[in-house]
Amino acid sequence: MNGSFAAGEPGHGSRPCGTGAKTKARPPPPSYLLPLNIAFYICLIAHLLAASNAPIQDCDETFNYWEPLHYLTHGYGLQTWEYSPEFSIRSWAYILIHAIPTKIGSLISRSKTFEFYLLKCILAGLCAATETRLYSVISRTLHPRIGVFYLMIVAFTPGFFYASAAFLPSSFAMYTGTLGLATFMDWRGGTKTGTAIMWFGIGALLGWPFAGALIIPFVLEDWTVAFIADDMANTFFLYLDGVVRCLAVLGVQVALDAFFYRELTVVPWRLVLYNVFSGKNRGPDIFGTEPWHFYIRNLLLNFNLWFILGMAAAPLLLLQTLLLKQSTTKQTVLRTVTFISPFYLWFTIFTLQPHKEERFMFPAYPFLALNAAISFHMLLSWFGSSDPTTLVGRIPPQIKTALVLPVVLLSINLGLLRIVSTVTSHRAPLKVYDALKEPGMTRQGDTVCFGKDWYRFPTSFFLPNNAHAKFVKSEFDGLLPGEFHEGREGLGFFPGSWMMPSGMNDRNKEDMGKYTDIQHCSFLVDSSFPSTESTELEPIYARDEKWEEVACEPFLDNTRTGLLARTIWIPDLEFIPQRYRRVWGEHCLLRRRGIKI
Repeated sequence: MNGSFAAGEPGHGSRPCGTGAKTKARPPPPSYLLPLNIAFYICLIAHLLAASNAPIQDCDETFNYWEPLHYLTHGYGLQTWEYSPEFSIRSWAYILIHAIPTKIGSLISRSKTFEFYLLKCILAGLCAATETRLYSVISRTLHPRIGVFYLMIVAFTPGFFYASAAFLPSSFAMYTGTLGLATFMDWRGGTKTGTAIMWFGIGALLGWPFAGALIIPFVLEDWTVAFIADDMANTFFLYLDGVVRCLAVLGVQVALDAFFYRELTVVPWRLVLYNVFSGKNRGPDIFGTEPWHFYIRNLLLNFNLWFILGMAAAPLLLLQTLLLKQSTTKQTVLRTVTFISPFYLWFTIFTLQPHKEERFMFPAYPFLALNAAISFHMLLSWFGSSDPTTLVGRIPPQIKTALVLPVVLLSINLGLLRIVSTVTSHRAPLKVYDALKEPGMTRQGDTVCFGKDWYRFPTSFFLPNNAHAKFVKSEFDGLLPGEFHEGREGLGFFPGSWMMPSGMNDRNKEDMGKYTDIQHCSFLVDSSFPSTESTELEPIYARDEKWEEVACEPFLDNTRTGLLARTIWIPDLEFIPQRYRRVWGEHCLLRRRGIKI
């Protein structure tokens, strides 16, 4: 503990005085506490576990990304209003770059489920690579111990477990934001402003336009330094380089989207227009709003201690600078302020927005992890002081270790218990479709229908090639997805991307044409819970003699399960008090009776 918590750590010691022959130069401090290959493997294993086990938590991922991808790779899929040429606020370029490895995967295996998990594993690998890059820069630029704390956060927190392998533009923006942050931080061999702007630009253009806000603190720093150093002209050309690169990316994106939509459209701009300037009865708020403290609760669940430390970075830095008059990293106060500012900016912007969703925080996760790692490093540097004139300095190192280690282990274990809880409670929608793979289970033209469980449908990648997903009427009265046009003869490539679908609108207004008669359903997916109340539109189909169970999986009943059992994993053991146990329902795949196999 003495060495690991001492304030005079690598990069902060004084150079040897004197130049006599007997004086030996100190060896340079190690750049990394963990080798880069070990860091990569840690991140990769963590994210591969997420890719293979994490449930799809957001139906937007299913309908706006997996289904268009399924259309490109298999010729059919469900279509949301966002992909209607009338609105065109989703980019086909983003889908296409994921369709290429998915299509290659189809040459390896004929299983669509294999394609699904292959893409998720590729995303996990990309995420791990970007995190290893940032780890290396943090270790060299700030402090090796900050790099290790950063690794600890990205590998063991539920937030990164959910975001790392998700097929979402916000996860894509998280990858590019990680690379942009690493590039802005890395001044080895000179600044790399053009490349950093390019990474943030790619994330904003191909991913999510609002992710571009994360670059603002770095831009302010660059131009402030340029003004003070009278280097405005050189900074201008560096930014021009970055802007030109972004325009090149935008040009390719516009060309690809024009190919699919059959009209010239700048999708990022249309998305901003809809979300910010759409006017009354339009825009994201019609899909639901949340209270101001939504992200506080969400980030406490997904990061626990690390969220608190992430929010504490600025106060701790202020305390360190003004009162303690010391530095615990290799950087100036201005640079450190620049590094910790993006998370505060992002958190403020999205807390002020009425419409809130967990995935909106994904692009800021690397910045949250960096803030938390810096905060923890500062605290340990102060707590690890060996100065005998201070109270902290007189505490034996063994006692300090005994005080700090349980806190770290508790945070990690809480995160792991949260992950296990999510996986064991909500994986049923990824498992019940395995029964459809049995020989002769489905026939050409079969339909798998969804009523109240429409938002739990994972993707058509889990259905056989001869089966389509359909919707039956439930209590939900918003706009459900339609289907991409499957015509091919004389219509060219991917006609469903440019042919105008019927019944689409941007006001979440229900279209009865999106439903099919339940009499036409071969299979039906439905959930039943102890808290379920049957209604005319949402009967418990498993009790209906017209249907028989094919496969059922346990599914958590959130209504009957207590807060603690919903938050972390608690084993289903007899000695656990009833109020702390999880209450289970079932998520079932049903088949219409009388269908011959």
